[in-house]
Amino acid sequence: MIYEIAHVTTYKYEAPVASAHCVLRLSPRGDDGQTVLARRIDVAPQAAQLMERIDFFGNAVCEKRILTPHVSLEIALRARVRVERAPPPAAALTPTWESIAAWAAASTSLAAASPAHFLFPSRLVALFPGATDYARESFPPRRPILEGAAELMRRIQADFAYDPQATEVETPLGEAFARRSGVCQDFAHIMIAGLRGLGLPAAYVSGYLRTIPAPGRTLQGGVDSTHAWATVWCGPQFGWKGLDPTNGLLVEDDHIVIAVGRDYADVSPVDGVLRGAGRQKLDVSVDVRAVTGT
Repeated sequence: MIYEIAHVTTYKYEAPVASAHCVLRLSPRGDDGQTVLARRIDVAPQAAQLMERIDFFGNAVCEKRILTPHVSLEIALRARVRVERAPPPAAALTPTWESIAAWAAASTSLAAASPAHFLFPSRLVALFPGATDYARESFPPRRPILEGAAELMRRIQADFAYDPQATEVETPLGEAFARRSGVCQDFAHIMIAGLRGLGLPAAYVSGYLRTIPAPGRTLQGGVDSTHAWATVWCGPQFGWKGLDPTNGLLVEDDHIVIAVGRDYADVSPVDGVLRGAGRQKLDVSVDVRAVTGT
């Protein structure tokens, strides 16, 4: 499957901004079954300084410094990506969750994909008994790791209501868990907290999900959105496997990965610092279109 992605973020400021330093994690990754065929990030006003780098977890980071006073800022990503992943393994053939926890605890690797980085509390994912006990119901003794993780994913989809008004980016994880509502970011964080509470390595993934219109309807432009899900380590043989608790799906070719980290704080698509005062208005338009293989 080949996708064309257009992602435009626009900020409008109540008062002029003197300067801005933007840290952007918008470019899709070029690994795990993904090939980036083309990509471009444009910023208006034009940036005076530009630096591109790869962060510790392998995410593409673009930093732009804008020194021109401005009352609006537009950040536009356009990319073309081929996605061709191997299908997930048979869940029953993956190792038991107890062996995964033991292997992860004994890991001595500090490589970016090492399970050691994804076992402990992180900035936005605290470990707490409620999430651990909730996850434990899906992991009876000797259950294969992917079977248990898939059941936990489906339970979150069934038990938690998708409600954009229920939470904000700053809402504590425990509060979203207690409300049993939120958005994809909350559901991914809840799943990660439950898995880590059992000693199982789990990471946060930001990206896009292909939109398939309902029968008889056409795909509307600009109405897609960024997405988030979790990935769990299934041992040295099977590696990391993605699970989408918002939609109850194992990650295959309909998911496009932008960045991987311990939680949302590691992969925020737009971050940085600006010099200004007053309020701002944010508008985001995302368009994800399959151009071959449909």
